[in-house]
This record gives sequence, C-alpha cells and structure tokens, in this order.
Amino acid sequence: MIEGFYGRSWSWDAREAYADFIATNGFDFYIYAPKDDVYLRRQWQEPWPNNQMDRLMHLGAVYADRKVAWGIGFSPYEIYLAFDSDAKNALARKMEAINRLNPDILCVLLDDMKGDVPRLAETQSEVFGRIADLSTARRLMLCPTYYTLDPILEKIFGTMPGDYWEVLGKQVDPAVDFFWTGPRVCSTKYPESHPKDVAERLGRKPFIWDNYPVNDSEKRSKFLYLRSYENRPHQLAEWASGHAVNPMNQAWLSQIPIWTLGESYRAKEGYDPQKAHVNAVETLCDTQLAAAILEDVSMFEDLGLDGMSDDQKRALIEKYGGMQSPFAEEIVDWLQDGYAFDPACLTE
Repeated sequence: MIEGFYGRSWSWDAREAYADFIATNGFDFYIYAPKDDVYLRRQWQEPWPNNQMDRLMHLGAVYADRKVAWGIGFSPYEIYLAFDSDAKNALARKMEAINRLNPDILCVLLDDMKGDVPRLAETQSEVFGRIADLSTARRLMLCPTYYTLDPILEKIFGTMPGDYWEVLGKQVDPAVDFFWTGPRVCSTKYPESHPKDVAERLGRKPFIWDNYPVNDSEKRSKFLYLRSYENRPHQLAEWASGHAVNPMNQAWLSQIPIWTLGESYRAKEGYDPQKAHVNAVETLCDTQLAAAILEDVSMFEDLGLDGMSDDQKRALIEKYGGMQSPFAEEIVDWLQDGYAFDPACLTE
C-alpha cells in the first residue's frame, strides 16, 4: 500500500494502525508518500521539522516491529530541470535524512511534473542513479513522469519525448521497479496484453500503482469507494512485479475495498466480488455499522455528495453520528465536507 494521494492526509494513529491491518491481511509493505508532505515534494530541499522527523522514525519502528516493509516516496520536484551542483548538494543532505529513517524501500516519484523537456529520460536516469548511490534502502522503485498510456498526462504536463520509456528503461538498473497505473490514471481493468506490452517498453515488468479506491480528485472526492476490486485478475502476480494500492483520504474506510484485493489473490478463480465486499465489511465493522454500510453503499459510491439531497445527508449524519467507530466518524466527516479537494491534483 502507498499513501500517495493529494489533499487531507492520514493521521499518525491511522498510519500506525495500518501496520496491523497490512500484516494480518496478506499485504507486505507500506510506503509513506502523502502529497501534502511538502518536505518530500516541492520543499524537498528543506529538512523535516524535528517533531515530524521523530514521528517518521517512530512510524518506521512500528512497521519493523510488525515485520512489514516500510518505505518513503521521495519526489524531488522537477530537480531534473537544473541538476547542478546546488541541486546535487541538496540531494545529498536530503538522502542523509531519509537514510536516518532506515526505510526498507525508497521510491523516487517523478509523477505530476513537467515532462516536455529535452533529454528527459537521460537526466532523470542520472538523478535516479545519484539517489541510488546515496540510498541505504534494500529496494529501489521509480515512478516515471509518464506512468500510463492515458493521454491526460501529455495534456497537462506536456508532450512526452520520443522513446522516453525505452531510454529510461535501458539506463536504469533492471532490478529497479517502475510504477505504472495501467491503461489510465485510474484504471478499471488490467487486460493481459497491457502489462506485457508495457514490460517490453520499460525493459521490466511494471509494478502496478492501482488508483482504486483513491478519491482525491475534484470529481472522485465526492464519492466513497467501498466496493470490491474487480477486473484485477490474479494472474497479475505473474504479469507484474508487484501491486500497490493508493487508498482514499479516509484511512479506515479504505480498509474495506483493500481487504477485498487480498481476497482476490487468495481466492483466484473462486473470487466473488460481492461476497468479498460483504465479508470485508462484516469483518472490519461491528454488526450495527456493517449493516448500515451495506445498506447505504450505493448512496456513497453511486450518488455521492452532489447526488444526495440535504435531507438525505442530514439523515445519514444522524445515523452514523451515534456510532462509536472511526469508520463512522469518517463517513460523517465526509458528509460534512471535511475532505476538501486539493486543486494541486490535476489528473482526473
């Protein structure tokens, strides 16, 4: 799992709680990469405040205790536009700080940045090589600036240089995993032909960055995606080098759909999305709350905030407001517009 979305990020308590959830549900890693941590992205040259550094060190210890790999998603924003001595010195200082966190995994995330620049792949591979030399992480991963065939990336970040994927794939060590979201930024299916075609371009199997159930975009923030994963064949375990899920801004509610992805890999051809959804809700929530969510899932995922009347919202707020559960608290918070859309999220 990768906490890699825009907008309101998770609480430290929720992040720590995921160590148990991941360890007991067949997943094996968590990557800290919230877009609102400016010290990982636009202000990456600046050090984390001492209190945040302490929280990150404690978070890493929690995952180590549960024997779950933990990682950092580092986005040195557009460093490749001027990879000069100042940038290299700043990078060395940042990597020293990241190494103190002792991550098992280091992800270099070059997503959602300007891409129509000369020698993009060559410069990015140089940047990545410098980071790889400085890192003490045992596993390295890279998210290219263009991480899907979806034309929206070129519309927003500029025309991709020719042979970008092929050049990047040849210049970066084949042991490094490349993130890939699929045919779209938010892909609804992964046909067999797609990862195989991508593997030829990247020179390695893609590592799936699955943007379900993430809901950080302008449209998607109006919905809670609680239903099961579908159209993710268990053969992805063979076609891809791994599978990471990008959850919703609502940490606890995200556990419901994420639970079903683990079940889809375990059950293989016997996977029943509807049955898995019911099992997930009933496993994670008490009887009263589970019944309520199963009754109202269509309101959350089909109607959404804009499709519900004020009376419907008030009734749901009253219904869930009386339940003592972090799941219910997130539903009420969402109904009261507590998750503001971050306009920095440009892809939809």
